Amino acid sequence: MHILLTGGTGLIGSALVAQWQQQHKLTVLSRSAEKAQRRLGTNVKVISTLTDVDFNTVDVVVNLAGEPIVGKRWTAAQKLVLCNSRWHCTEQIVLAIKAASKPPKLLISGSAIGVYGAQQSQCISEDYSHYHNDFAHQLCQRWETLALEAESPSTRVCILRTGIVLAKAGGALSKMLPAFKLGLGGRIGSGEQYMSWIHMRDMLRLIDFLLLHPTLQGTFNATAPTPVTNSAFSQSLAEVLHRPTLLPMPAIILKFAMGEMADLLLTGQRVIPANLSKAGFEFTFPTLTPALQELLK
Repeated sequence: MHILLTGGTGLIGSALVAQWQQQHKLTVLSRSAEKAQRRLGTNVKVISTLTDVDFNTVDVVVNLAGEPIVGKRWTAAQKLVLCNSRWHCTEQIVLAIKAASKPPKLLISGSAIGVYGAQQSQCISEDYSHYHNDFAHQLCQRWETLALEAESPSTRVCILRTGIVLAKAGGALSKMLPAFKLGLGGRIGSGEQYMSWIHMRDMLRLIDFLLLHPTLQGTFNATAPTPVTNSAFSQSLAEVLHRPTLLPMPAIILKFAMGEMADLLLTGQRVIPANLSKAGFEFTFPTLTPALQELLK
């Protein structure tokens, strides 16, 4: 199977490359092709522009490209970077798929549970429509709308609304660990906001699941079936590390340090993967503590 992957040097993308490079023919789109080639190895073809690949030869496109949403303050300029890095690439992929005489059979396109906007404690499945119209929602909604334009009798589209991906290296967990290992971790703000998470192994498995089940299309919440509050997450992480939770992070300090971006940490969504469950996908790590234990052993 020939797979075109964007975002191949990101957290999920690089894990997919490691998993797929012996199974499939892989082409990876990267803005820094030489750097990506050195990082990903010789079994992967790296290109710097979509015109370097013939979409008639591609079976599947996995579109995960996008500037990391956490890291820089959300200035007007940074918001534009976040939007364009997702929207422009997705738009170009859709145009190429539509122009192909033998288009890819599947487009798996990234999104995030941020599409629901800031929510309270209600359970949210894929058919939830009471979106909170904040920046994260606007970013993801447009991203999804563009991807769905590739849908046709020849091409099915699966949208991944990804939660917090827990991995051994990189991602949210690596940012939390230094403080928690010192016994200085704690809840953020009230701690009542929900965190919808997923173990990296399940993230990779569900992408393969969508790849191999040709009747599946539409939106899929890429989260474990048991979201937890921030307080519960903090307590579970501290217990796995055998450390106390001593220092909660006051909301006012976080807002001062991060500005509008702090809303990602101070608000949340209680998301459940209803469509994956309905399709028969079974999580290896449905609950948090065993997931953390496996990652931190």
